[in-house]
Amino acid sequence: MVHFRGTPVPGGQQLPPTRTTGGPISTELRINERIRVPEVRLVGPNGETVGIVPTDQALKLAQEADLDLVEIAPQGRPPVCKLMDYGKFKYENAQKARESRRNQTNVIIKEMKLRPKIDKHDYETKKGHVVRFLGAGDKVKITIMFRGREQHRPELGFRLLQKLAEDVQELGFVESSPKQDGRNMTMVIGPHKKKADAKIDADAARASKEQARAERKAEEDAEREAAHAAGPVAQKKERRRSENLDPEIEA
Repeated sequence: MVHFRGTPVPGGQQLPPTRTTGGPISTELRINERIRVPEVRLVGPNGETVGIVPTDQALKLAQEADLDLVEIAPQGRPPVCKLMDYGKFKYENAQKARESRRNQTNVIIKEMKLRPKIDKHDYETKKGHVVRFLGAGDKVKITIMFRGREQHRPELGFRLLQKLAEDVQELGFVESSPKQDGRNMTMVIGPHKKKADAKIDADAARASKEQARAERKAEEDAEREAAHAAGPVAQKKERRRSENLDPEIEA
């Protein structure tokens, strides 16, 4: 027989009631009147140690300085509290978190597929894409696809991968050596430059290009204004019909 908690069972005993789960634990710091311990270890607004003081005295100091009393280390005995502008503190922390997320970079692996008997023009095009990917800080997986009898000549793909790795060695390095995978041969080239650094360089190059464009436009505007200030262009002298030297021919 099943007995539910909180109901009597034979013998007059009663099962303890089931404990209900509470809500999510708050990660907000306790501030001002929410701090209900009798005393705190107080830290001043500039990081100086004030010492252990009664909580009501710490609250009074916070009010006089037009600041908040913020519990920064509740596990302390007594808890550590600091005088600060709590609104400004939350705003700065949110800005730091946003900047940290912005600087996080996901590892992206681009893929480039080639044939072992690729012609020179197609090879240069494919190599250009690999150079662009590595320059942006991305890894590149190179795949050589074999068909038919080409599968019996893996050395063709190996030589092609070696050539490509040598051509882009200034931008990347062989992270995963060539290996046969069924009908394909693969190799991974990693960038020398991290993606975050590549992004910084790209932003700097873009800013430099925009500045050069702005300077060129300013020079053109200055030349146009100078030409306008010099006055209208002198009008060409009207051409006259030359007099006919032959009196027998009508003018």
